[in-house]
Amino acid sequence: MNLFQQAQDASIELAQIDDNRINKVLCDIADAILANTDNILAANAKDLALMSPDNPLYDRLKLTTERLEGIASDTRHVAALPSPLGRILKHYTLPNGLDMSRISVPFGVIGIIYEARPNVTFDVAALCLKSGNACVLKGGKDADNSNQAIVKLIKVILQQNGINPNSVTLLPATHEATTEMLRANGYIDLVIPRGSSRLIQYVRENATVPVIETGAGICHCYFDEYGDLEKGKAIVNNAKTRRVSVCNALDCLIMNAERLPDLPALCAPLADSKVIIYADEPAYTLLEGNYPAPLLCHADTDSFGTEFLDYKMAIKTVNSFNEALAHIRHYSSRHSESIVTENAERAEQFIRQVDAACVYTNAPTSFTDGAQFGLGAEIGISTQKLHARGPMALEEITTYKWVIRGNGQIRK
Repeated sequence: MNLFQQAQDASIELAQIDDNRINKVLCDIADAILANTDNILAANAKDLALMSPDNPLYDRLKLTTERLEGIASDTRHVAALPSPLGRILKHYTLPNGLDMSRISVPFGVIGIIYEARPNVTFDVAALCLKSGNACVLKGGKDADNSNQAIVKLIKVILQQNGINPNSVTLLPATHEATTEMLRANGYIDLVIPRGSSRLIQYVRENATVPVIETGAGICHCYFDEYGDLEKGKAIVNNAKTRRVSVCNALDCLIMNAERLPDLPALCAPLADSKVIIYADEPAYTLLEGNYPAPLLCHADTDSFGTEFLDYKMAIKTVNSFNEALAHIRHYSSRHSESIVTENAERAEQFIRQVDAACVYTNAPTSFTDGAQFGLGAEIGISTQKLHARGPMALEEITTYKWVIRGNGQIRK
């Protein structure tokens, strides 16, 4: 019996388990995270030792006591949320007396492919258990020691609570395992890839099972001619430097030409984090002598439409709001886009015309996160429009079925 069959069998059992029992499991996992912090960090240290601290993925890979405390808190939050299962989404009675209900149910088995982010292992396990789905995890080799330690801990808690430990399955960190998951028709109901654009493309081109894409986060912030400088400084700095290696980090500041004199002040906080700026000619002229020379570069054709995942940012100067919209349309990955403006009409125009999963006015794209949205955690951020869009949590990893209750009716 292969791992996929075992996961499918576990999903059938899992869907029948009472929500209160699952909530206890999640709280037990949260307690176990704190009780086993040293063991988890020791496993994580083995992975960190194999990666250069200069690698942008290093911060994604790194676990700390504080981060584990946050993960435990998020796990408890998931436990406290209402069950997404058994919700009556529609209910009505036909003229012939048939009672019609559309009810939320689990997908069954969800496969997750992700790279150097061991926190995803906890998030996915918690969300899948809460939603009645078994999960098959395919982590990257960079985080394999961490993922093995985490899944071992979760399986212990499942066994202690009398729940099939195959509800959470970790595949080997090999390319072959990825290919097997993508072609596990009849076993895997849905695959969600999380990672680089290269990974997303590989999954899209090779999967024979259904896929929800969580695309690259090429995020822009447009500083409008009506923008408030102090708000802009804080928003741009937070969006760029809070965590550079995550998909909601800012990649391009679009600057209205009328506000170019404010550009040095707007970018000043970035220098403290040694952010390298790739500026177009108008922006470069204003920043030259007003921003550290080693950190200031001329933009080229590769500067725009790039997800840097690093302390790097492009600047594009535009002459109008419409030109800003055109730049976003051309380069956006439709993940998260932001505008800084005090003009309410302009803000509403931005909301209506920008095609992205998350659109912000006077706030940084760094808020695009399931936990920040009050979802407890997230299983990924969808940039597609079919089924789910934006941060996906409990509701997005359920489907539905129609239940028809009759009393002997037959169709003419």
